This record gives sequence, structure tokens and C-alpha cells, in this order.
Amino acid sequence: MNFYGREKQKKQIHKMLETEDQMVTLIYGRRRIGKSELIKQCLRESEIRSIYYECKQTTEKNNVDSLAEIIAEAFDYPKLAFESMEELLKYLFRMSCREKLILVLDEYTYIREAIKGLDSILQVLTDENRDTSGMKLIICGSYVDTMKELLSRQNPLYGRVDLTIDLKPMDYYESALFYENFSEEDKVRLYSVFGGIPYYNRLIDRNRTVRENVIELIASPGARLENEVSMYLSSEISKLTNANEVFETLAKGFCKYKDIYDQSHVSSGPTMVDVLDKLMRMEVVKKEAPINDEDNRRKSGYYISDNLSLFYYKYIFRNASRMSVMDPEVFYDKYIEKDFETRHVPRVFEDICRQYLIRMNLAGKTEIPFEKIGKFYYDDPVHKKNVEFDIVTKDEKGYIFYEAKFRQEPLTEQMIDREIEQIRECGLVSYRYGFISRSGFLCEKRPELILIDLQELYA
Repeated sequence: MNFYGREKQKKQIHKMLETEDQMVTLIYGRRRIGKSELIKQCLRESEIRSIYYECKQTTEKNNVDSLAEIIAEAFDYPKLAFESMEELLKYLFRMSCREKLILVLDEYTYIREAIKGLDSILQVLTDENRDTSGMKLIICGSYVDTMKELLSRQNPLYGRVDLTIDLKPMDYYESALFYENFSEEDKVRLYSVFGGIPYYNRLIDRNRTVRENVIELIASPGARLENEVSMYLSSEISKLTNANEVFETLAKGFCKYKDIYDQSHVSSGPTMVDVLDKLMRMEVVKKEAPINDEDNRRKSGYYISDNLSLFYYKYIFRNASRMSVMDPEVFYDKYIEKDFETRHVPRVFEDICRQYLIRMNLAGKTEIPFEKIGKFYYDDPVHKKNVEFDIVTKDEKGYIFYEAKFRQEPLTEQMIDREIEQIRECGLVSYRYGFISRSGFLCEKRPELILIDLQELYA
């Protein structure tokens, strides 16, 4: 199986492994994000002896016995008997004083629940062996809140972690490596459904169309990912009802706190705050303020940041009863196809364009590096007019407004001038205007214009 992307994180891990000193690494991120595959790929590329153990939700004794078997295989020893995890870990730290050793404790939160004081045990061992050990301890987990606790001042491991990797979803560009034989337009469509989660993208069949993949993987009864979103949420949230209410409201396009509260049936304001806070910590919802008024809470909006969750709550959750009694293709044609092509994909295309601009900025490929990117909110109380521009950058010279168009026809001179006029009518000052078009352009190049076609996003 090929491994795609994550070049930055691989470099970080290999740099850590190449040091002679003892190192503790913490890797965390939501389920299906590719943490385990990243670690395994780095182990495959390293010549250092490694012990990879996926912790189990069982007793300490069971985990000790299982890990002892892996140690025996790694060193080609008969299986050793250990009375406790502390005794086993002491043995490995002693071994690491003679040769470099990688120890991976994947899904650490499971074993942490079974062994009281495990954080303290690791703290003592790392402190005692700091000057003599070549241990490369990698602690990995999916419960983000719990893993972040290991970095808190109150935790015994505070100050002992040398490298922390908060693994995020891949961006649109790295995600497309999983389905590189599709057209650029279809890459946008696939990303708008499956987002940047490697597990989802590995399931895409290159011999099927976008439509066929969507039906096969999520938009049909018993589909591989039909229950993925609810299973993920239920593993982290005890009361799923409120989360469902919030998600469905967000999927309908309501983003301001008051509108979400009014449109959903969440029982109270404090409950709403708790739900939104939890979903943001899980990194499936994001809070975004306009770059020209970042401290104004009333202008901040909440948005679903996980594309599969957005697709699921927009099309599957509310139509689950219909989907269960309809032919999948008929269901897709009736409840998904038109809105998907005319509203959903163009909305996600805007996010892809923001990601593209950030990629170019990080690579030093923008004329003037920008310091901010996001939404720009204009409010004119006199004329009772407010406008929100979705993609705006701010650099040392001022603002550049970008318009992302996922249309079948090329952008013409008249279309561009009309968009620019709308910006100027709001009294906003922009020293350049950017346009990113699915179908290219039918216009002359002008100094104040930045014209980017879809192919450039994937070059």
C-alpha cells in the first residue's frame, strides 16, 4: 500500500530518531487521521530496532503479556515474564542504554485507563535514564483532549515531551494524491465529500466515477462510511442528540451563534456553548472571525470543518428514512445531485482556494507575503447593508479580495468588472483583485488582476 503526503511530519520524526539522546514524542489527532500509518511508515524507513504496540482496552496483565510477546519477537528471545507494566518498561529502558530503541505506545489512552499512575511511571523512567538512554518513546492517541492533558503543567510528563505533533487532516493537494488519475474538477468534488482524512480517501475506487464512489461509500444503505460520522461522534460525546441538532443546523447554512440556537432544539445556552466547544476541540467544527474585526464575537461564525460530516448532515442524516427504501441511484439523483453540484461543491471550492493561497504563501510564491487570510465583513448600518467576502488576504500593502468560481463557463471581462464594482460599492479598499476559475478566463490580463485557473491549484 502506497503512503502519501505527510512529508513535514516524516522529516520531524526522522530528525528525532537520528539524535543520540533519549527523546519523547507525542502524536495525537482525531480517529482515521493517519497517525498509526505515519508512525509505521517512519519505522519502515528507519534502521533502528523498533517495538510497536497498539494498546488494548483490557487489563494491565493482558497488555503486559501482549507487549512481552512483541519484545520477544523484536529481540529474538524466548518470551520473558513481567509482573507489571512498570517492570516491563524498566527492562526496555535498560536495553535502550546499550542500543537505540524505538518504543511506540499507540492508543495510549486505553492502557492509561487500565494502569493507574502510568504517566508518573513514564516520568520517573525518562528522568532516571535521561543521560544514558537512547530510547525513542512515541506516545500516540486519538482522544485529543486526553492527549493534550499530557502536556499540561499538572501532568507528571510536563516538560518531558521533546516533540509534539498534532496531526491535522491533509489539505486538498495532498488528499488528491490518493486519486490522482481523476480530473481536476473531480478532485474538487471528491475532496468536497471525503475531505482530508486518509482512511476515507484510501477507499476511493479509481475505476469508478465520483457519483459511483459517493453512492458506494456513503449514499446507500449499508455503505462503508454510512455510520462513520455518528460512530466517531458517539465515541467522544455522551449525548449525541444535541450534537446532531447543532450539526444539522450548521449544515443548513446557519453559522451565527444566535441563529444556531434559534434553529436547533438545544435546551439551553450553556448546553449550546458546551456542544460547540466540544465539537471544536474534536476539530470537526471551527469558529471563524472576520480578519477585519477579529474581536467582535457577534460577527464570528461556526462552520463544519470536516467535509464528510458536512456531506453526511446535509444529505444523509435528514434523508436516512428515504434512503433506506429507495434505489441508491434514484436517491442520489433526487436528493443529492443538483444541490451537490450547484451549492455544495462551489462552497468547498472556496475552502480549497484558501488552502491553495496558504500553500503558495508558505512556499514563498506570493509577490508580497500575506499576514492574514479569511473572511472580510462589511457593515453599513446607515444603508442597512452588510456583505461578507469569503476569501481576503491582508499584507503590508493592504487587502486583496479573491473570488472563487466553480462554473462551467469561463470568466469574462464583464463578469470580472461586475464583481469588482460590487466590492467598490461597499466602499472597501483593495489594491488588487484575484479570481480563481474552474473553467479559465476570457479576458485581458490587467495589472490589478490575479487570474488563477483550476489546473494551477494542482500543478
